[in-house]
Amino acid sequence: MKINNVLSIGNNDLQVKENKPQIDFGGFLKDEIGKVNELELQSQQADEMLAIGETENIHEVMIAAQKAEIALQFTMEVKNKIMEAYKEIMRLPL
Repeated sequence: MKINNVLSIGNNDLQVKENKPQIDFGGFLKDEIGKVNELELQSQQADEMLAIGETENIHEVMIAAQKAEIALQFTMEVKNKIMEAYKEIMRLPL
């Protein structure tokens, strides 16, 4: 009975390629802040259209305002968490 050697267990032959585009954290934050800004601008535009009488659907205006407010609140919470994490890292002894 012939026993062959066991191949190495490492992943030398297996190369997994990720086709996802790599976005850094700063770029991600910049994109998301841009989206929040767009929601704010849409809300302001809806308010102006309601004020001059171009739209009579107050529901859409209120929905746009709530979307913008929730997005801004979420952004502020993310900023607060990032600042807390930074302060915690700065308190670590060297």
